Amino acid sequence: MSNAMWGGRYASGPAAVMEDINVSIDFDQRLYRQDIAGSKAHAAMLRAQRIVSAADEAAIQKGLDQVLAEIEGGTFTFKRNLEDIHMNVEARLAEIIGAPAGRLHTARSRNDQVATDFKLWVRDAADGLDAQLKDLQRALAEKALAEAATVMPGFTHLQVAQPTTFGHHLMAYVEMVGRDRGRLQDARRRLNESPLGAAALCGTSFPIDRQATAEALGFDRPTANSLDSVADRDFVMETLAAATIAAVHLSRLAEEIVIWCSSPFSFVRLSDAFSTGSSIMPQKRNPDAAELVRAKVGRVLGGFTAIVVVLKGLPLTYQKDMQEDKEPTMDALASLSLAIAAAAGMVRDMTANAAVMKKAAGQGYSTATDLADWCVRVLDIPFRDSHHIAAKCVGIASAKGVPLHKLDLTDLQSVDKRITEDVFSVLSVGRSVASRVSYGGTAPKNVRAQARRWLKKLAD
Repeated sequence: MSNAMWGGRYASGPAAVMEDINVSIDFDQRLYRQDIAGSKAHAAMLRAQRIVSAADEAAIQKGLDQVLAEIEGGTFTFKRNLEDIHMNVEARLAEIIGAPAGRLHTARSRNDQVATDFKLWVRDAADGLDAQLKDLQRALAEKALAEAATVMPGFTHLQVAQPTTFGHHLMAYVEMVGRDRGRLQDARRRLNESPLGAAALCGTSFPIDRQATAEALGFDRPTANSLDSVADRDFVMETLAAATIAAVHLSRLAEEIVIWCSSPFSFVRLSDAFSTGSSIMPQKRNPDAAELVRAKVGRVLGGFTAIVVVLKGLPLTYQKDMQEDKEPTMDALASLSLAIAAAAGMVRDMTANAAVMKKAAGQGYSTATDLADWCVRVLDIPFRDSHHIAAKCVGIASAKGVPLHKLDLTDLQSVDKRITEDVFSVLSVGRSVASRVSYGGTAPKNVRAQARRWLKKLAD
């Protein structure tokens, strides 16, 4: 039997495999709120433009409210033979109100309908992700404020480079997540144009008011070109591109948590709430939440890649290929949402092992640059010369098996006799950290100021 919603010229129904490949209700039923909101806005506009009667519009609105209540109440039956969310809603509406339901599809197509629904869904998802990322920033900034003076090693090439603080390290992620939010907000601004009213591809001859439906659905304006309106999925690609970068940042944070929790480091500890055990090794505490956050980037990037491949080379306008945009997008954004929630939970949960961090910060002669800077500042030596002086001092300390601040003054003066007792004011890790007061530097007072600035901003 052909589909009663579109199969007027078809004498028989599709093959079973055709139905399986064509149907989308299994996943696009998640668009039901957006689909009903779009239909309600469209019906109100049709009435305002005198395209449908007040009585028909009232019946449509009441019927759509009932459909929404049934779906949210779990009593709605989604039918695969009706293919998608649009026809499932419309068919049920017809069962409820009869003939007036047939007027709802006047001056629109499933092409502009699905573009509108999916834009609304992606917009809602972007807003939800932004709220989650804001919460993650707050968690990071709160922990950074508490750990502003907790000395830890800063790394380059995963080798101890210079002393920093745990708070300063966490604030780096606050900045990264801030950029992630900016990208999502930029994508949201660009997507916020309504395709509704573009119809199949060329607009409609009915005197519709696209500005009215755009405003009713919270869009800034209607889209300007009907072909682009139904063919565009830039909003999906851009949102997923922003999501992929955010997932990469979460993966970097997760990797650091994995490293910090490992026995050779033991910089932080996660509680039982964010750790798992081993089925064979009873002593194990595995940072599985962090490992899974690290892995989620694959699913988010996979979603982005899938959409790009689907759209590459598609001629204008709508093609059925574009039905493949929803599953990877929904999976990718759900994966990112879960990863953000887990990351925020771990940040709030983890406790720093300050003594271990401080000890590690002094390894590898991490204050050698402070010694070179002191020679420039106090002795007026060019930096390249002071660099050689510091390197020779490191060689002496290495031969003696002591950190720089444990060398005798005579050892330092054997390299350059102009070095004075004052040099020891910069050679300990605590003093090194405190001295880095340049804007954006690691000094605890800087970290506190930045953390408080962000927390104030995030409270708005």
